[in-house]
Amino acid sequence: MNTPSKTPSPSSRRRSQPSLALFLNAREIQTNAATLEELVTEHGHADAKIATAVNGEFVPARARSTTLLRSGDRVELVTARQGG
Repeated sequence: MNTPSKTPSPSSRRRSQPSLALFLNAREIQTNAATLEELVTEHGHADAKIATAVNGEFVPARARSTTLLRSGDRVELVTARQGG
C-alpha cells in the first residue's frame, strides 16, 4: 500500500539542504534559511518592525513564514531609521 509522501516542513528542509546563495539588500550572501521569516530571524530582526520584499514584491509580516526562498532571490529588509 502506497502512502502519500509528506511535503517537508520549511525547518526540516533547512536542515537537509545546503545553504542558498541569494541577495540581501543587494549583497550576495549564503544562508540556511528556508523561509523569509527564518532569514529575518537569522539577521537579528525577529522582533523588529520591518518591511520585506522578495524579487521586488512586498511580503507582509503574516506571510513571511510561508514565503520560501530560492537560490538567486533578491530579498530586501528595510528597517525604520530615527534621527534628524
